[in-house]
Parts: sequence; C-alpha cells; structure tokens
Amino acid sequence: MSASRCWTVRRLLLLPPASGREVSKARFLHRDHDLQKKEEEKQGGGRGMPGVWEYRRNNPYTVRSSRHLSSAKNTLLDLAFNRGGGSKVAEQPTDSVRLPPDVRGDPRAFQRCRPEYRTMSHDLSLSPPSIAIGKAFEMLHDVTELKGSLRSADIVRFLSELGHVAPEQQPLVHSDTRFSMLLRYSVESLRLFSHAQLLEILRAFVWLNIPATHSILSLYEAEFSCRVEDMEFRELLLAADLWRCLGRQVPRYLELVYTCAARVLDQLELPELVQLLYVIGEGRRCPPALLPPLELLLLKHLNRLLPEEVGTVSLAFFKSQSSLSAGTARRLADQAHHLVEELSDYALVNVLKLLRFNHLDHRGLLWALRCEVPRRAPRMGIQGLMHVTLTCSSLHYRDDDILLAVAQCLPPLAPLCRSKDAGKLLWAFGMLGFPPSEVPQLYPCLTQAMRLKEFELQHFPQHLLTGLLGLAFLGLYPQDLLNLALSEDFVRLATGFQHLDLKKDLFTLDASVGLEIPNWKGPRISPALTEQIRQQLWTFAQQDVCLKAEVLEAEELLQELLGGEAFVQKHMILPHTRSIDLELRLDSEGCPIPLHSEPKCNAKSVKRASSSPPFWEGGHTGVMITEDLLAQLTSLRSLGQPHNEMQPYNEMPPHSKPCRVHLKKEQEDDERMFTSGVTLTSGFLEALKSPAQHPVYPQVSTGGTAQFIAVQVSTRNHFCYQSQQLLGLQLLKRRQLALVGYRVVDLPPWEWIPLLRQSRTEKLAYLQGKIFSMQGG
Repeated sequence: MSASRCWTVRRLLLLPPASGREVSKARFLHRDHDLQKKEEEKQGGGRGMPGVWEYRRNNPYTVRSSRHLSSAKNTLLDLAFNRGGGSKVAEQPTDSVRLPPDVRGDPRAFQRCRPEYRTMSHDLSLSPPSIAIGKAFEMLHDVTELKGSLRSADIVRFLSELGHVAPEQQPLVHSDTRFSMLLRYSVESLRLFSHAQLLEILRAFVWLNIPATHSILSLYEAEFSCRVEDMEFRELLLAADLWRCLGRQVPRYLELVYTCAARVLDQLELPELVQLLYVIGEGRRCPPALLPPLELLLLKHLNRLLPEEVGTVSLAFFKSQSSLSAGTARRLADQAHHLVEELSDYALVNVLKLLRFNHLDHRGLLWALRCEVPRRAPRMGIQGLMHVTLTCSSLHYRDDDILLAVAQCLPPLAPLCRSKDAGKLLWAFGMLGFPPSEVPQLYPCLTQAMRLKEFELQHFPQHLLTGLLGLAFLGLYPQDLLNLALSEDFVRLATGFQHLDLKKDLFTLDASVGLEIPNWKGPRISPALTEQIRQQLWTFAQQDVCLKAEVLEAEELLQELLGGEAFVQKHMILPHTRSIDLELRLDSEGCPIPLHSEPKCNAKSVKRASSSPPFWEGGHTGVMITEDLLAQLTSLRSLGQPHNEMQPYNEMPPHSKPCRVHLKKEQEDDERMFTSGVTLTSGFLEALKSPAQHPVYPQVSTGGTAQFIAVQVSTRNHFCYQSQQLLGLQLLKRRQLALVGYRVVDLPPWEWIPLLRQSRTEKLAYLQGKIFSMQGG
C-alpha cells in the first residue's frame, strides 16, 4: 500500500472516542477472561484457537510486541468505530425496525417468497448463533499477536466470527482498540480479497451493526465500485442489498450497477428483476433510459408475480418516482386486484401508492377496497390508514364505508401521528367532504396531534398548511393554529421553503380567514405578497383554463344571450380558490346589467378587460379624495337615492361597484339606453376615507335590487370520482361565493360537455334556463 493511501486510511479513521463506562467494562471483562483462561490452562483445557497458536509457533516473522503499530495509532484506530454511536447499542438495521412502531410490514418479506433470493439478498431474520464475549476478546487478542502476518482469509474469519457477538455486547467490541486494528488491516488488504470474501466482510459489518456513517465504509464502497465490471450480476445485487441493510446510501455504486443491468436485462429471471427493482426503489432513482426495458421485462413476468412481489414492485416505482405507462400500470393493478385478498396490509398500501402516483383509477381495485379496508383498518396502523385515505383523496374517490372505517380507527391512534400524518389525513378527509358529525372525535384529535408536533413544523411547514386547508374546506378554523400559520415568522419560513411553493396555500388560507371569520384580529399575510400571488394565479389562468373550449363556448353564448360582450366578465371573483368565473348581473326585473363602463364594447376593449384582472387582481387603486368631492357625494345622497342594501368593500374599482341600471325596451332589443348611479352608504364613504390593508369582496345582500351571478364551467376534477359530490376546494368556493352575495350557476361537465356537440339553439336554451331560473342550476 502506498504512503498516500495509508495516510488516507488513517485520516478517515479519526473519530470520537468510546465512553469511559464502556472501556471500564471492557477492562473488567478482559480481567475476568484472563483469569478464566489461566484456570483452563491449569486444567489442561483448550487454548482458545489452536490453529492460530500453531501458526504463531511456526511463523518466524511473528512479532509479539509490535512497534510498527504505535499506541497513538492504536488509539486513533480505537476512535474510528465510535463516530456514529458512542455507547449506544446500534439497532438491527432492518427496514421494518426503522419504521414507526405502528407500521406493521416488512419491506423485505418478498425475499422469503422464493429460494432464488438467497443468493442475491441478505436475510436479516437468520441471525447467526451468539458467541460469548470472552471468545470475542480471544480473537481480538489473536489479532494483536498476528499483526502484520494476518492473511486476508484470517481477517475475513475474524470479522465474520465477531459478527456473532450479541447486539447488547457489541459496544464492548467496538470500543476495543484491537478491533480498530482489525479494521485497519482489512483496509490494507482490500485489493487482496476475492469477491466472495469482500461480500462476507460486508455481511459481517451488517451483523456488527457498523454505523452507516463510519468512514471505513467509504473505502469499501470505492472498492466495490472498482469491481462492478468483474462481478456477477447476482453478486452486485447482493452487495447492493447489504449496503441497504447497513443503511448507507451508495449512489455511485448503484449507477454502475444500473449500467451493468442495462446490458444483461434480457437475461434476468423474475427474482432478479424484482430484487433489482427493490434496489432501484431504495436508491430513490431509476435512470430514464432503463425504465422502458424494465417495463417490457416486467410485462413478460407480470402474471407470475406473487402477492408480496406485487407490493415490492409497486413501491419501487413509487419510491423512484418512475411513471409507468398507462398500460403497464393498469396491468400491474390487474394483478394486484387478482391477488387482493392475499396481499399483506403493507403490500396493499404499496399498490395504493402506485395508483396515487400514476393517477390510475382502477375500478375493480377501488371497489375491492370497500371490503378490504373495513376488514383491515383496525390493524393497519396510523401510516397505513393515512396512505389509504390519501389515495382515495388523490383519486377523488369517495366511499363512505372506507372513510368511516378509517375515521373510527384514528382517534386512539392520533398520539402516534407525525405532523405529516395529521396534515395529510386532515387534507384527505376535508377534500372528500367527510362531515364532522360522522365521527365527532376525528377532526379534534387530528388537530390536537398537529399541536403536539409543533416542533416538527419548523422543518416541515407544508404539513401545517395542508392540514389547515383540509379543515377550511369544511369551514373549521382552529384559531391557535391559524395564529401560528399566518404569523410573520411562519410566513417567512414557508415562503422561503426551497422544495415546495407554499405561497398559494398561504393565500387560500389567509383569504378564507378574512371572509369566514369577520372578527379575526390575528395576523394576516402582507398585501404585497397577496398581490404577487394573485397576479401569478391570474397569469396561469389566462394561459390555461381561460382558453379551454368549454369555457370559451360558454362565454360566447352567454354574451349572445344577454346582449353583448359588456354583460359577461371572465375573471376570478375569488382568486384564492384558483378557478375562474363568468360573472353576470341581473336587475330586479331579471334584465341584464352591463359590467363594463361603456354600454357597447368593441372587441379590443373587451379583450383588454378580460385579459386584465378584475378589482381583486388589479392592485390597490383609487381616486384622490377631497372635501369638494365628499361634499358632492353627500349632497347627492341627500337627494333621496334609495339604498340597495349593498355592503361595499374597500378598493373596489368603478366597474365592480354595485350599480342600479334601469333597462327600458323602447326600440329593438339591440337599442338600449342606460342610466346608472352609485348608491351611497355610510360604509362606502368610510371606505373612501380609509385605505384598505387587505383585498376584500363586494358583499351583496339577498334583499338587494341587483342579482350577482357566478357561472361555473365545472370539470370532472371538481367532483368526486363518478359522483356529483363536489370536492373540498369547490365546496369552499361555493360557500364563500354565497357568503359575499353571489348566486352560483353550475354548468356541470355531464350536462355541458355533451351539449357542445349540439346545435346553437339547444345550447342557448340550456343557458337561458340556467341563468333565468331562480334555482341557479
């Protein structure tokens, strides 16, 4: 070994020391073991390891007291092991142990389904028989005797047998300087090990619970990476599995394995394919070029997949964020449906994750959940229940049997919730419109779980906003959590979050609080941030939903029906609900009222009006208020103009203010004269005097002379799957539109989309019935 390589090894092994308590205990056991050994020698007993003692006598190069390894270097080697754990006994590195205690599932269970997996995976359930700590100290003593004479086979044997030490006694081995010497000898012999020996050492590291952060592992990873081209593919899979058992991420090694896999993919059998997919999933990445041939190979073996293998394959594609083609995803769901009764709870949840990620509405499997979830829910644990509910929410699939079964199991499990679980459960139930009266304890217990995990929210602010939006969908507003979510510090944290854009969620929550809690005295997000998000939402709407054929058709026909472009305004009445409206107004006699300032608008002016945000989106505008203007306004009011019971809000541009228009049909329908005037109220005058801090809405009293109508061109995404039940955000929007005085007219997709293929007369008749019917659709 070169001098630079030796220096690198020594530098990498500089780690914190073992605890004094462990060292003292080790010395006591050493003393006890020496006394026992002397007693055995008196009685003619064994001498520990006869083969090693014989090797020492016949080896002329054995040095009994080494100067080559100084005490200082031994101390450094002793420190090497203890970076990760100190005196703490390392936990068994199984995937299932790392999961929270309420999750009952073994991600590696599939490896026990077929004997072929034994050669390419490590079975953590087959732990080796334990050896006494005294025997371990004997082996470490032999290491000091052999020193530089250690052969590679000796190093493998020592490490393998030390892996038999019981987990609770392993810290005594870890803190022993002689064990650190053994690790150093193994590094110096890295290139001398055969492939099988290298794998055996890695397996020994698993049994010894070597911390994933231990510096020696980086050297072994480099060695494995150098050997990828020379090893068999099953050996590569075994090494990847052992790295997973150690809990260490090895992206460089995995990339080399994937390159090798691409060359031999057509030669892989089903167990090798499933194990490869497991490795890909745990590595959280699948090379894009590898995905298509993987799909083809999967389709070839799909019908032979066993229940646990179906769950493993589904989880692999979910974890690696690999979108399957629609056909492959449906075939995999078909196999899951065929085996649904045999799937473990863990495998079933993994299949649901795949459905959620691929937006796959597999009717058979969703229907089967009606029977499976109520049967399994009491034993599934909090995370399993969360994933079931979240999948239903993501697919917009509302089934009351499923939701009720989950909801009834949650209250006693709520203390086990992470903030992630509580937030997503609140979101899912709120999105599906699950009423609080069904399980009265459900929402309070999840809200309390969020409070108990407040410390997590500093790292995961999205979970608080997710949960609060779910509650807002149902009109529930816990004020203490709202104070936190809208506080200046939390808003700064959320808006500075790099991985997710949380500004829209903040906007929706803040605006909903302003509308539905009139006496709210708590914090609000700044007008500048509000304006920024409004502009973003309106820009996106102009490029997307405003251009959809069903929206353009409805807009054009409504203009024709009402008498011109001035009578229909396409905009976002409530921008925080993230969807557009076609706004209309009718007077007390049911006649249309123009929404634009000029009675007749040419195409260019209408285009400008529709492409610019309405009063909500346009920022803070206004006129200079003078004493003369106020005097004129108040004198006009004193002339006895009737009060139309409007409650105007601040910052309303002229075209959005309530106005009284008397429509007189003196000539043809296209010859109209308009007379307009602004109704003055004390609220309006007060609004003129004081600038607004937050955008507000025009509230329309039901007893007013004008009728405000918000036409909704709905899509299937606004409703539950195969249902006419609105989803949470649309429930919130319609509730808030009614709150500010709008009558909602819905053009549901099951009515409007088929009509697009019908005659213009039929479409106009349909819209006339919707607009001029007091029921409003």
